[in-house]
Parts: sequence; C-alpha cells; structure tokens
Amino acid sequence: MPSPAQKSPVKILVAAAIIIATVSWLAISGARDSKSYYVTITELQGMGNKAYTRHLRVAGNVAPGSIHRSGTFVDFDLIEQGRKLAVSYKGIEPPPDTFKDDAQALAVGTYGRDGVFHATLLQAKCASKYAPAAPKPTGTTTATNTAATMPSVR
Repeated sequence: MPSPAQKSPVKILVAAAIIIATVSWLAISGARDSKSYYVTITELQGMGNKAYTRHLRVAGNVAPGSIHRSGTFVDFDLIEQGRKLAVSYKGIEPPPDTFKDDAQALAVGTYGRDGVFHATLLQAKCASKYAPAAPKPTGTTTATNTAATMPSVR
C-alpha cells in the first residue's frame, strides 16, 4: 500500500495539469473569439458564407441622409467605391460626436444573413476636423514680435 507521501505529489501534478490545460484552452479560445478581420464592403459582399461566421471590421463613408437614431442605437449606410452597406449599431455607448453625414466610419461586428452589418463598436472621424490649418498670411506682426521690436525704456 502506497504511503500518503507518495500519493500527494501525484495529486498535485494532476491538479496542476488540469489547471494549465484549462487556462490554455481559455487563452486560445479567447484570442480566437476576439480576432476581427478588416474587409472592404466589396470583399464583404463577396465572402459568401464565411461572412456570417467571422467578427469583422468594415470602413467607409457615412451616406448622407442615411442616419436614423433611436437613443444610443443608430442605423445608417456606409458607402465605399460605389458599394453600399446597411449598418445597425447597437453598442453600449452612443456614437461619437464626429459621426455625421460624409464622415469616415469604422464599424466592428458581424454580418447578418439579413444583409445588415450588426455593429457593436463604432468609430468615426470628420475629415474637415483633421484638415491642415490654413497658412497664416505673411507680413503680419504678432504680439510677441511687436514686443521684441519695441524700444526699451530706461
């Protein structure tokens, strides 16, 4: 009959193996589930059945007049190279302030068999907001230049 000292290391090794296997499985499945593929609207519409099983990112411009808000939810159309994609955003947070007609938008979510992209994350940027500043006219004097050219008083 084995002594209690001989059984103890075996139990510890078995428990450690189970814990390591469980943590490894959780890490692998979590990484697989959090992956999202970036596709264009054209690629999405040509993916066939693969489009319905993957977590995707799709970018385009918000079609003017297509935004319909309902609380924090938004339905709109993305357009890219003449292609249109209906998007239904149902995220936790409301859309960003830069989400407007003609803004560039990135939707993250899944493509439904109903032909609608169901987004859970929405990012947008307004092209005019990020445009370079207009150059200052030459020959103008600023306050710091004026102060530097003033004669000193003694």
